[in-house]
Amino acid sequence: MTTDSSRAPRELPLAGPHTVLLTGAGAGIGRATALALARAGWRCVLVDVDAGALRRLEAAWPADAEPPMSLVADLTDAARIERLGHEVPPLDALINNAGLSAGGAEATSGHDDGTAARLLALNLAAPARMVQACAPHLRPGARIVNVASGAGLRAIPWRGLYSPSKAGLIGQSRALAQARPDWTVTTLAPGFVRTELVQRLIEGGRLDPAQAVSKIPLGRMAEPEDMAQALCFLASPGARVLTGQMLVLDGGSSVCGGSQPLPACEHSSLPFDTPLRPHLESVREPAWHAALGVWVRAHAGNLHRAGYPAVIDARALDAQPGTRLDAVLDAARCFRSSHAALASLTLLLPAPEAGLGWQLAGDADAARMLVATLAAEWGAHGLRVNALELPQGSAPQACMPLLDYLAGPRSQFLTGHVLRLAVTLDGLNPIG
Repeated sequence: MTTDSSRAPRELPLAGPHTVLLTGAGAGIGRATALALARAGWRCVLVDVDAGALRRLEAAWPADAEPPMSLVADLTDAARIERLGHEVPPLDALINNAGLSAGGAEATSGHDDGTAARLLALNLAAPARMVQACAPHLRPGARIVNVASGAGLRAIPWRGLYSPSKAGLIGQSRALAQARPDWTVTTLAPGFVRTELVQRLIEGGRLDPAQAVSKIPLGRMAEPEDMAQALCFLASPGARVLTGQMLVLDGGSSVCGGSQPLPACEHSSLPFDTPLRPHLESVREPAWHAALGVWVRAHAGNLHRAGYPAVIDARALDAQPGTRLDAVLDAARCFRSSHAALASLTLLLPAPEAGLGWQLAGDADAARMLVATLAAEWGAHGLRVNALELPQGSAPQACMPLLDYLAGPRSQFLTGHVLRLAVTLDGLNPIG
């Protein structure tokens, strides 16, 4: 990946300094996220079991960022989590990133040595305990982000309770969002990420990177910085429209099947701070036309510069019942006729109509599967396609931070997904 992680990507600014607590901060996704948050102006509370890793992270801290508050803690210890609740300052966001990816394989055979209990304590119990311990310190409108895994969506054999622990965390997050609508609760499900552990497996010959990449439509592994950009967004106020939802950042692997290996990507990734060049197609609804027009004008200085083309296509919003699949296909053809590589297509889709006759009820599902199919077919060219499913009365202005992330270079490992929004002009929808 060619991204220079020392360059902070352009992000929508925070309204004043915000404070975030990040667990598992010492390595991998956690380390990359801590540095990205620092560069974005966050005050950071860093938690890790490895004191040495925290010291190394502090040594790499950006010179112009506020020094972090580092806390050493074993999060499999419930009593230690309870004490953390007395040590932390007021928080705007909590990112539960710490977890174990190995161990507990013997649990199902009845020969467990205690590793399975530790895995469940860290992956499933600790996030809930952290929320409970930090609740008195969470400011109004706080964001809770739980880092799960693609393993929570598809079972990984011979890994014991790893997949069950992550599936449980996904369910826990959804229930928390329903129980606390005053918070923004989201889940990140990473796919294959080239962390230090994965790199060691490759160097030791225990993992074939070509085989791993052959299952990823975007044709490469993610870097920790890809996940860091997602976590920075999910911890921000702009993630409100996704409360109760999960962001699956796996290069499209979870939406792609088939027996043929996929080709490697033909292009290097772009730096996260590459200028965004947005373009609107068939945006006729007045409120969306106005909000998106302001967004496009904010990027007007980039239109004649080399940058990342991002198309927002809204023709499906005008589609008659039963013709959404046709509208998505038209949008895809239009996009592909003018973009050969390294660009994104974001579709605006209406929510499924209530009371639609059964004869037309498959149209929305067919359109969603077309999005996944296109992601698999286009990935090797660095072309991405995603969609936002908008409930009636959606508040366009509230969606602009999400669109800025989703359409742009910060989300280069996100493709093939249809995100259902939670916010309308009247406030939050019930979370299903």
